[in-house]
Formats: sequence, structure tokens, C-alpha cells
Amino acid sequence: MNTFLQNFRNNNKQKKHYVAAYSMTEILIVLCIIGILLLMVLPSQTSVISQAKSIEAQSMLNHLYGLQKNHFYRYSRYSTEFEDIGFEPALTIEQGGQAIYKIEIVEASANSFKATATSLSDFDGDGNFNTWEIDDKKLLKEIVKD
Repeated sequence: MNTFLQNFRNNNKQKKHYVAAYSMTEILIVLCIIGILLLMVLPSQTSVISQAKSIEAQSMLNHLYGLQKNHFYRYSRYSTEFEDIGFEPALTIEQGGQAIYKIEIVEASANSFKATATSLSDFDGDGNFNTWEIDDKKLLKEIVKD
């Protein structure tokens, strides 16, 4: 009986079961490579992100232009007040909303108006805030690039 137990113990010691897996070093190397690739790609994507976000400003300014023109045709003058033209600006991120541009009517007279949309966040961290402007001739232009 003793020989049976010894053989059983020896057989268990000789049969070591290994699971096929990657070593910790291999995993760390792959993670480092992925991190380096991300660092190379992200800076080139900031311009694409700012262009996509500027569509919000362009859309709101075009809508404001249409409302100003409608007000001009009715009253033969442009207005400096959002309420007069029926424009309701979206809540900004500072007010708990989702809009990242602040819309303002800079000037309005009987013959002309100017409105701006200024970003509330610096998209690329250079200290410049993206600003768009529209006037009574529907000239939409980017005043400050970000």
C-alpha cells in the first residue's frame, strides 16, 4: 500500500498544468505601444474636433440671421434683443445646458446688425476662444480661430 501512495504522489508532482497566457512584460509592451500611438494621433484630431463644434456656432448664427431679416421686413429695422426677434438661445455649458457657444447681438441699427458666437471652452488649449460673426449681408466668417 505504501508503494501505491508513493507512486500516486510522484505522478501528481510530475504533472504540472500550465495555462497558455501572455507574460506581464508582453502585456506592458503592448500597452506602451498603444499609448505611443494614441499620443501621435490625438494632436492631429483637435482641429477636426474644433471644426465639428464650430458647426453649432454657424447653425445658430444662420438661424439668428433669418430671424433678424424677418424682423427687418416687418419693422424696417434690426433688433438688439433676442425677445424681439423670437430667438431663444440654448442653455450654455455654464448654465447647465449643452451649448458650447455664447450668442450675442453686438450691434443693430435701422440698416445693419452684427452678431457673434464665442466658444466657452478652449478646444486646443492655446488660450484662444473660437469666435464666429454674421452680419446683415449674411457674411458668416470666423473671427478668431482655435
